[in-house]
Amino acid sequence: MARILLSTKSRSWGAVAPRVIRRALNLPDDPAFRRELLREGIECFLSGDMDTGKTVLRDFINATVGFTKLAKATHRSPKSLMRMFGLAGNPHAHNLFEIVAFLQRQERVRLKVRSSSAVA
Repeated sequence: MARILLSTKSRSWGAVAPRVIRRALNLPDDPAFRRELLREGIECFLSGDMDTGKTVLRDFINATVGFTKLAKATHRSPKSLMRMFGLAGNPHAHNLFEIVAFLQRQERVRLKVRSSSAVA
């Protein structure tokens, strides 16, 4: 199983109730929390949990750059991006990686994938 590593302590956000995440997202001045949330969203995609990955990244985008700024950077409409990260959305790899690259630049972080043993 691949795991994205950052220098921050790892947390499992997937088990946290959505309302708690939204309340915590009202604190956009916490860079460590933002980096960890971005990492968790990407890690969900890599582990095959597309629905949680889309939800986490949608919340991250809403709490940080917003869909309007993301739309300008990616030359897509905000509505198209919102649909992409909605429950029925199915982002193409090219679009997803372009968005992830933009979010990394905004957060001034570079995520790296490292191989690790799967934990049972």
